[in-house]
Amino acid sequence: PEDTVTSSFASFIHAARPEQLSPIVRHRSKRMILDSLGVGLLGSTTRVFDIALRYCRLYSSVAVSSVYGKPGVKLSPTLAAFTNGVATHSMDFDDTWHPATHPSGAVLPALLAASQMLPPNTKPNGLDFLLAFNVGLEVQGRLMHFSTEAHDIPKRFHPPSVVGTLGSAAAAAKLLSLSSAQCLHALGIAASLAGAPMANAATQAKPLHVGNATRLGLEAALLAARGMEANPLILDDIPGCSSFSAFYSVYQPKPLPVPGGHHEFLLEKQDIAFKRFPAHLGMHWVVDAALSVRNLFINYAGSFSPSLIRTIMLKIPVSKYINRPFPSSEHQARHSFQFNACAALLDGEVGLASFSESSIQRPELRELLDKVVVEHPEDNMANFDKMYGEVALLLHSGDVLTGKCDTFYGHWRKPLSKESLLKKFRSNASHVLPEEKIEAIITLVDNLEDLSDSSQL
Repeated sequence: PEDTVTSSFASFIHAARPEQLSPIVRHRSKRMILDSLGVGLLGSTTRVFDIALRYCRLYSSVAVSSVYGKPGVKLSPTLAAFTNGVATHSMDFDDTWHPATHPSGAVLPALLAASQMLPPNTKPNGLDFLLAFNVGLEVQGRLMHFSTEAHDIPKRFHPPSVVGTLGSAAAAAKLLSLSSAQCLHALGIAASLAGAPMANAATQAKPLHVGNATRLGLEAALLAARGMEANPLILDDIPGCSSFSAFYSVYQPKPLPVPGGHHEFLLEKQDIAFKRFPAHLGMHWVVDAALSVRNLFINYAGSFSPSLIRTIMLKIPVSKYINRPFPSSEHQARHSFQFNACAALLDGEVGLASFSESSIQRPELRELLDKVVVEHPEDNMANFDKMYGEVALLLHSGDVLTGKCDTFYGHWRKPLSKESLLKKFRSNASHVLPEEKIEAIITLVDNLEDLSDSSQL
């Protein structure tokens, strides 16, 4: 049937045109691309990335697609997408949208790999690349709006492993110029490749969720291009038979209008959150609250003296997988309200070094963790658009000092400045690239619309 939710998504993917990207959408998506590249380059220095790369190099294949941070190393397109996706999420440093997912990491590596895969005379230009990237974002955003469950911090499935896989399929289908029917089947195939449980959060397996999303979405598009078919109603609500609704307890799909002269992309209405330090997004609220109360404490006592503190009270939303009183690994620490609040109190900042084993195991940090008590106020919702972080220091003197954050710097309501975003990118990329290449990437992304061959990225 032509008038179904699934067919409307396929028609959108096929019909979207570069001129429908508004200036603000181009601006915001280029910021996302630059940030994601920097995060991926930094992630290429991690242990989990090395594990993924060693695995992928077991396979002999047509090695045409580049790997973050490894000059001269190339893999097959799908394995390059997988490896670079793992790098992007290896430190939980990648961007976050609302409803909650990590949109760029699920799409960008697939597009980079596919760009290098295509023959020289069919290479997509920069504007085609930018359009495909935004198509992938749009599909993710629309799918998340089908369920109220998706608006909250997830409990069952890790969102990029679900909507990210279909977003990658949509982006790759657009870049590869698939027909409307092929786009439809790519979404259906991707749905059979999607989904990862939240129980693997805070482990080395979590970055695989993004690596698999970008790889499997690309595979879905390549399979559809070669004639594979899937359920043409995969996004529709089918009574008595789970479709994409299998991933959400409440599912109310709506058609995606075929773009006419103008299409308002979701990115125009909803900006992205960029992280200032490599940890779960929820940590950014408690860190800013902790830094605020730390300044009050220093004004009060003249210096930060943990011995004066009787209790550290955290007021946070209910979310089991990021409520970790005593993390023992870097991945657990990146998902611990308690750890990030105490690290910020002790050091006056949270950064890359905060998650090293030596930092995590410090006795003085453990002493602070022993003082933490958690409360879950009813008005503090497990929702990245509505939650807040509050850190109160109850002193032995009886005095109470409180810091609160309802919108951290980098949130979509309080976006990073151009200077802050460039500083983050340069810092991340400098771990693997010389300065001249870093500046060249900045220039390429800034002028992406004018790039004649996007594989130059």
